[in-house]
Amino acid sequence: MSYWKSFTAAPHRVMFFGGALQALAVMLWWLIELATRYGFVGQQMEWSIAPTAAHSFLMIYGMLPFFMFGFLMTVFPRWMGGKELTAESFVPACILLMVGAVGFYIGLIASNAILIFAVLSTLVGWGLVLHALSQVWLAAPKQDKRHPSAIFVALVMGWLGIASYLVWLMGASDTWLRFSVQSGLWLFLLPVFASVGHRMIPFFSNGIVPPQYILRPFWPWPLLLVGGGLHFALQFSEATDWLWLSDLPMLLAAFYLTYAWGFRHSLRNPLLAILHIGFAWIGIALLLSTLQSAALLFSHGEIFILGLAPLHALTIGCFATLMLGMGTRVTLGHSGLPFDIDTSLKLMFVGMQLVAVLRVSADMLPLDAMPWLYCVAALIWLVSFTPWVWRYLPAYWRPRADGRPG
Repeated sequence: MSYWKSFTAAPHRVMFFGGALQALAVMLWWLIELATRYGFVGQQMEWSIAPTAAHSFLMIYGMLPFFMFGFLMTVFPRWMGGKELTAESFVPACILLMVGAVGFYIGLIASNAILIFAVLSTLVGWGLVLHALSQVWLAAPKQDKRHPSAIFVALVMGWLGIASYLVWLMGASDTWLRFSVQSGLWLFLLPVFASVGHRMIPFFSNGIVPPQYILRPFWPWPLLLVGGGLHFALQFSEATDWLWLSDLPMLLAAFYLTYAWGFRHSLRNPLLAILHIGFAWIGIALLLSTLQSAALLFSHGEIFILGLAPLHALTIGCFATLMLGMGTRVTLGHSGLPFDIDTSLKLMFVGMQLVAVLRVSADMLPLDAMPWLYCVAALIWLVSFTPWVWRYLPAYWRPRADGRPG
């Protein structure tokens, strides 16, 4: 019973627990799919829906949100001077999200009906998170709520993306699936990570990066939000040769923030460097997307040079790296553990960067190299994340090491 009390003492404990397990389960399933599809192991597996559609849902809505919710349900009250959330606010939501996660894998093997139930469970759990965060937002005293407001709107767009996916599962056209994937990337994930990064990376840099090297420009943040919305509109309307209109301004804003926050000086602190490097991948991803869009424009749609490289630079290079950095920092800080980054954690971070580079490179190399790189990247992901899960998972059900509550 004492373990349950500790486990439910703070939202990051239960949510990060689910996220840590999903970080392994998502990639283990994908590795099985890739290895059997390309004939490296056994016979090709059959799933109840297309594996690419399942992979998109799991990466966008099945793994990252656990870490997001654990972080946001912890910091929202602190950002706005509100009351801390109680277990009644986050435990039912987490249970529904985990039922949805487990049910999704069962549904992939068994039937589309179970998949529908799983996604519906995720949708309801997500709604409970939105309700809890909205109560904090509404009850908080009047102050600057721009970052929390933008994040909340992005979470609502994520909920709508899941609803769209559910409609597709129930037999609607692929347009609903396209909306779910593209809105999930550009109206949900990018605004959340850009907003959290804009709010927290300069804060975490204080005391490590010399103050004269930390600027706090405001304008790049709304430019990233507006640019993400424009990218979604262009991508959804299949005007991919015009994506440079959104991506070029965004990449300039992202690279400027990387410079303004003292990227070079952050490298002296490994935990801080993870956050800075993760954010820098936004600019790299948008640069690749801009180049690809320009190639399509000048070749009249005939040269698709980079494939999914820009997408994976954003999702693995940026989102997964920031998830790792924020998740580690919150786990250490809220478990009463010292902020010591040993060799194993450094190697894990390097491994995640290697995953990003391999997956991005796969679309730029000859076709016969792609299956191998896909599988190697998935395998390195598992090898990198497993020690992190093994090391930090017990911290979520154990009392704080410093004896403090929470």
